[in-house]
Amino acid sequence: MAFESFEQIVQVCQEKSVSFAEAVIGEDMKDRLVTREATLEKMRYIWNSMLEAGRSYDENRISTSGLVGGDGGRMSHYADSGHTLCGDRMSRVIAQALQMGESNACMKRIVAAPTAGACGVLPAVLIPLFEETKQDCTSSASASEAPVLTEDDFVLSLFVAAGIGQVIATRASIAGASGGCQAEIGSASAMAAGALVFLRGGSCDAIVQSAAMSLKNLLGLVCDPVSGLVEVPCVKRNVIGAVNAMSAADMALAGIKSMIPADQVVDAMKEVGDLMDVSLRETGRGGLAATREAIEITKKIQGISK
Repeated sequence: MAFESFEQIVQVCQEKSVSFAEAVIGEDMKDRLVTREATLEKMRYIWNSMLEAGRSYDENRISTSGLVGGDGGRMSHYADSGHTLCGDRMSRVIAQALQMGESNACMKRIVAAPTAGACGVLPAVLIPLFEETKQDCTSSASASEAPVLTEDDFVLSLFVAAGIGQVIATRASIAGASGGCQAEIGSASAMAAGALVFLRGGSCDAIVQSAAMSLKNLLGLVCDPVSGLVEVPCVKRNVIGAVNAMSAADMALAGIKSMIPADQVVDAMKEVGDLMDVSLRETGRGGLAATREAIEITKKIQGISK
């Protein structure tokens, strides 16, 4: 895809009277010289892989380091209690984000969206909604309260997420090593927010507004993995990325706009990432990775006695 700005995507949407997803599909077809069917087939494969990664979570599996594992199961059981502060849907989102992040740490097959470290954000907002949609199809009352979504809609929403991620990657970065965690969780959150707005029938502009607000909310987030592993605090940051995406999507759907244009938000993220000290960009030398507890954890993992 050759889009270099959100402005370009919105312009295509307006000039061709197509959705955000269709604008991205058209560009992908042109860029890779493939048919529409081939483009959709590849994205459907990614969607099914994401679903399978969600279904295959094992709450009894612990990462080799022993740092993560089981929290996704704990959150899921807590959600089942019906006594959560966040309510059922948000609790499911939190659980899914934890589960996907833990699966990554346990070396299971996941979908990098846009990176492995941020793999839990997009599925966390999409899979619970997809499961709800399947249940709603059996209830005419529920189906009448919100637009009926099909699996094809969720596949199309991934094109929206891909377009957002591609613009961020082109103008800034999606790698923690170059831009801090704002580039990973921040980008994933923007992608997830846009996908949600699309699924709720939001305009191209609303999609872009949600991406801008998501990214702004996580601007400056550092990448400070304990022991250099994509586990702590990475897994739980997937949760905040997902929750942030949902709030930004709702704001955009309510008609709330970002005071700073989306492309300028991405440019600001790049500037912030460039200004970050190297210790805060995935090196495991600063931030939480430099705390006393983190140092002790690292010694234990490396088998070094104090």
